[in-house]
Amino acid sequence: MAPQQISAPPRASGLVHRNVRLTRRYVVVSNDLAQHPSLSYTAKGVALHLQSLPAGTPVGIKALASGAKEGELRIAQALRELERCGFVERTRERLPNGRIVCLTVSHNLPVADPAPAPATPPPAPAPAPAAPRTPPPGPVPPRPPPPPEVVPPLPPTPPREAATPPPPPPPPAPEVATPPLEAVPTPEAVTPPPSPAPAREAVTPPPAPAPVPLPLAEADRPAADLLARLRAHEPRLLLSERDVRRLAPGVTAWLDRGADPDAVRRTLCADLPPNLRHPAGLLAHRLAALLPPPLPAGPAPAPVVPLQNCDACDHAFRAPEPGTCPGCSAVAA
Repeated sequence: MAPQQISAPPRASGLVHRNVRLTRRYVVVSNDLAQHPSLSYTAKGVALHLQSLPAGTPVGIKALASGAKEGELRIAQALRELERCGFVERTRERLPNGRIVCLTVSHNLPVADPAPAPATPPPAPAPAPAAPRTPPPGPVPPRPPPPPEVVPPLPPTPPREAATPPPPPPPPAPEVATPPLEAVPTPEAVTPPPSPAPAREAVTPPPAPAPVPLPLAEADRPAADLLARLRAHEPRLLLSERDVRRLAPGVTAWLDRGADPDAVRRTLCADLPPNLRHPAGLLAHRLAALLPPPLPAGPAPAPVVPLQNCDACDHAFRAPEPGTCPGCSAVAA
């Protein structure tokens, strides 16, 4: 095994640039965009594409998605990322003809970031000229004393007259001893005991009115009797009076269509379910679902020839018009 050459240069690792100097068809991109940590690669590619397009090119979502592998949703998401980071601005403007258009502005630097520092530092400002020194102020001369105030002499005060002493007060009158008054006891107010409240009589609420039964038509009485007698044939078909009045018109419809009462009873009592809970509901369903059709109209009955009395023998005979009987007519002929 060959020994390792310590003096050999190590192989380069990482990225290696092999660039060609561009003189046409190129665009300058800032690292603020190319290396932005908050932008996806799709957003960076859309921003680079916008920077390479000339002014006035349509850059709507459909126009950008028509020439790319990404769909409209990813293009729209990339534009929103660029707007959020300050590389794209989209505003809506109304034209004089009333049409609304979208204006897209592409920035090579984010709007919120300050402008980049120039390559050459600006010259330092010239030092301001020194202000001339002012000599310190000298001592303040003392102020002259104010002149003395001249007070005018007061006028002489006239002599006052001697005041007359007030007369002495009269001697106080002798006090007369008044015997003390005896305290009269005040009668206490006697409060009468409260009278017992009269016992209230227990008020019994009136009984609830009984439900008014449904009126039963005279034509439904045979049907009501049939329904009331069903419990004699099937004890589970015990109906209340309200159910009988409600189901009677349905049974009447069966009877009006020529159904025999025994046939109606057999239809209502046959094949009852083992756990019958609502007999009235079952009977209402059967009366409506199994209603037989009406009987067809029969042939018209033969016309009946009326009886006539013979004008000759006064015997009765059948003829459409009055006259003589066939025997008298034969004798007369």
